[in-house]
Amino acid sequence: MESADGTQGLLTDVSALARALAGPVSPVLLDVRWRLAGPPGLDAYRAGHLPGAVFLDLDTDLAAEPGPAGRHPLPEAASFQAAMRHAGVSDGRPVVVYDDVDATVAARAWWLLRYFGHGDCRVLDGGFRAWTAAGGQVARRDGAAPVPGDFTARPGHMPVLDADGAAGLARCGALLDARARERYRGETEPVDPVAGHIPGAINAPTTGNVAPDGRFLPAAGLRARFAALGVDGTRPGQADGAVAVGAYCGSGVTAAHEVLALEIAGIPASLYVGSWSNWVADPARPVATGPGPG
Repeated sequence: MESADGTQGLLTDVSALARALAGPVSPVLLDVRWRLAGPPGLDAYRAGHLPGAVFLDLDTDLAAEPGPAGRHPLPEAASFQAAMRHAGVSDGRPVVVYDDVDATVAARAWWLLRYFGHGDCRVLDGGFRAWTAAGGQVARRDGAAPVPGDFTARPGHMPVLDADGAAGLARCGALLDARARERYRGETEPVDPVAGHIPGAINAPTTGNVAPDGRFLPAAGLRARFAALGVDGTRPGQADGAVAVGAYCGSGVTAAHEVLALEIAGIPASLYVGSWSNWVADPARPVATGPGPG
């Protein structure tokens, strides 16, 4: 399947997706729309979705139960495999994931599929909004259940961080905090019980990864953005072969968007899946506030 220019097989655009859907082996389409404050993504799916798309829920299909590990912990391999097979995902068939517009949630699905070993998953750049703006056909009722897939979840294909790893990377590499600036500074915290950021982390809100229309900046633009933050993937202090960049957010969802943007820029990055919601679960862990890394 074709990709958007310069994305190395990470993204696809509306035109390329339409051609793929008309081809002999169409990709599996996964609708993962979700909003923190609601309404449920399933409502949006039923109001209109790409023909043939299957809805997946962030809370139940793309995460384990919330707890000390975070608000959206990594799902167990067996659970994720079952959800993907039920959605029609197979090892040898391409997958395209989309959300409303900016890929915040789609990137989480992309990251999980990559982490669990799927070799051909891409994000629809611009999401559902781009599809409808281009005049793409929209289905307004649930379709037939897909033929079950044969995807086998094989964890470990993307680098991850725990709390200690995140702290170490903040000291000796580059740890990016993907949340809004006011949350990073500790001025407000609408979800988690403690405000602030991991000491040493650099604020890089995911809103800076996309253009006003929700599409990702081109690779050169993302490289320039991260370079301005002092991030080029070669920070000193890392052992040979170690990933020198990591990302976290509130619960590991928008941080996957940061990882995807870094991948587009050619910078490999680890994901702290538990993110801030896991960090503050232990009151002994330090918390920084203010505009600087601290």
